Amino acid sequence: MSSTTEASGTPGFLSKERIIAGEGFNRWLVPPAALAIHLCIGMAYGFSVFWLPLSKALGIKEAIKCGPDIGFFQELFITTCDWKVSTLGWMYTLFFVLLGSSAALWGGWLERVGPRRAGVVSAFCWCGGMLISAVGVYTHQFWMMLLGSGVIGGIGLGLGYISPVSTLIKWFPDRRGMATGMAIMGFGGGAMIGSPLAAELMKRFANDTEVGVFQTFVCMAVVYFVFMMAGALGYRVPATGWKPAGWTPPPQQTSNTMITQNHVHVSKVWGIPQFWMVWVVLCMNVSAGIGVIGMASPMLQEVFGGSLIGVEAKFVDLDKAQLTMIAGVAAGFTALLSLFNIGGRFVWASLSDKLGRKLTYIIFFVLGGALYASVPASALAGNKLLFVAAFCIILSMYGGGFATVPAYLADLFGTQMVGAIHGRLLTAWATAGILGPVVVNYMRDYQLGLGIPREQVYNQTMFILVGMLVVGLIANLMIRPVNAKFFMTPDELAAEKKLAHEKASASEVGSGQGGSAQTNPLWVVLAWTAVGIPLAWGIYRTVLSVSKFFN
Repeated sequence: MSSTTEASGTPGFLSKERIIAGEGFNRWLVPPAALAIHLCIGMAYGFSVFWLPLSKALGIKEAIKCGPDIGFFQELFITTCDWKVSTLGWMYTLFFVLLGSSAALWGGWLERVGPRRAGVVSAFCWCGGMLISAVGVYTHQFWMMLLGSGVIGGIGLGLGYISPVSTLIKWFPDRRGMATGMAIMGFGGGAMIGSPLAAELMKRFANDTEVGVFQTFVCMAVVYFVFMMAGALGYRVPATGWKPAGWTPPPQQTSNTMITQNHVHVSKVWGIPQFWMVWVVLCMNVSAGIGVIGMASPMLQEVFGGSLIGVEAKFVDLDKAQLTMIAGVAAGFTALLSLFNIGGRFVWASLSDKLGRKLTYIIFFVLGGALYASVPASALAGNKLLFVAAFCIILSMYGGGFATVPAYLADLFGTQMVGAIHGRLLTAWATAGILGPVVVNYMRDYQLGLGIPREQVYNQTMFILVGMLVVGLIANLMIRPVNAKFFMTPDELAAEKKLAHEKASASEVGSGQGGSAQTNPLWVVLAWTAVGIPLAWGIYRTVLSVSKFFN
C-alpha cells in the first residue's frame, strides 16, 4: 500500500496496525506462521544438493572443465564450460554473509513496520532470487545466480529469519526460549525438507539435455512463495500491554536480575559491553559447531575407515566400491546430526526458560568442551558409539545456541527492539560462517601436509575448537545486567512505540482484526497441520538416511 494511504489515517494492508490481534486471538497461531517462513528459507542449508548437478550442467554426464587460464571472474560470465563445485560454494557463503548484514541493516525498520511487511518482502526476495537463479542456470550465467539467490535471496534470508523474533517473544513472555526455539527449529529443518524435495524434482526433470536444476528452482520458488506469503499474512502482534491470562511478570526485586523490565534502543547496542559479550558467545558457539557440520562426513570416513562396513582396513586402503559404501554410512551420520541440530533448537531453548539463559550457555561451553576433548580418545579406541554420541550432543547445543540467543537478548535489553538487536547480533553468525570452516579446513590440510595419518588429522582441530568454547565461556561469565543509563526513558519509549505504530487494541485502527470473538480451535489445528505435514515428511526422509548408518 502507498505511504499516502497510511498517512491519511487508513492503515495499509501490510501495516503493523492492521495485524493487532483482538482479545480472543489464540497466540498458538503465530508459531506456525513463523515456521512457514523459516522452513522455506532454511533451504539455504541444503543448497549443496544442487552443486554436483550444476557442476555438469553443460556436459550432463561428465563436466566440461574450464581451462587453467579461466579464473573465478571469468567463470561468472563464461558459457562454454561447467562451473567448479568450489565456485558454486560462493553462493552458500553469500547466503550467510547477507543474512547477517541485512538483518543488522534493516532490523530497526522491521520493528517499526511489523512482521507482516517484513515477511512479504522476505518472500519476494527469497523466491524472486530463486527465479533469477533459474534464469542464470538456463543461460549459464553464474553472476545471475550470485545476484539472485546469493544477494537478493540473502536479503530475504535475513529479513525472514528475524521477522518473527520480536513478535514471538511478545506473545510468549512466559516462554521466551520455547517460542523462539519453535521458529528457529524451522530454519534448521528447512534443508531436511528442501534437500530431498529438490532431489526428487531434479530426478523428474532431468533428461539427456538437462540436469533439471532450473526447473527445480522455478517449482520450489512457487511452492515457497505460497507458504511464505501464508506465513507473513498469518502474523499478528499483541496489543500494547497484553499479557497471557493468569501470568504476571516476575518482579524486578534487585538490580542484579538478568531479566530486565526496561528497554534498550537498537541504536545504542554497539556501545554496550553486554552486547559484545553475547556477540562473542554466539560467534564462538557457532564457529565450533559449523566447523563440525562441514567436516562431519569426511571425518567419520577417515577416522574409522573400513570398520564402518566391517572391513579391517584404513580409509586409504579401501577400493572404490568400499568407499561408496562408507560414503552412504557417512551420509546417514550427517542426517543423524541434522536431527539433533533441529531437536536441540527446541529442547535447549525450552530448557533455558527453566535454567536461565546464562546457565544454559555455561552448559553449552563446559559440556561441549569436554565432548570435543573426548573425541580423539574415542577415535583412537575405535569406539564409534562414544564418537557419534559426542557429536550428536555437540550439534544439539549448536542448534540450541541459535534458538536461545533471542531470549537472552530480550532478558538483557528488553523486548521493545529485540528483533532489531537480534539482527545486529547475527553479524556474529556471518563471522562464524567464515571463521569456523576456515580454521577446520586449513588445519586439516596443514596436518595432512605434515604427513600425519588421516585418522589423526582431526585431533589438533578438536582442541582448537575447545579453545573457542573456552573463549565463549569466559565471555558468557562476564555478562552482567545492563547499566540503567542505557535504557530508554519513559518519554523515549513512548516515542519509539509511536514510531512502531503500537496501539492498545485493534479497534483503535478500525482494521476489522479486533473484537472479542474467540479464535476457532480448528484454525489452530489447520495451521499446525500445514507446517507439520512437510516437517514430518522431512523427518521421515531423514530417518531413512539415518537407518543406513545404523545398518
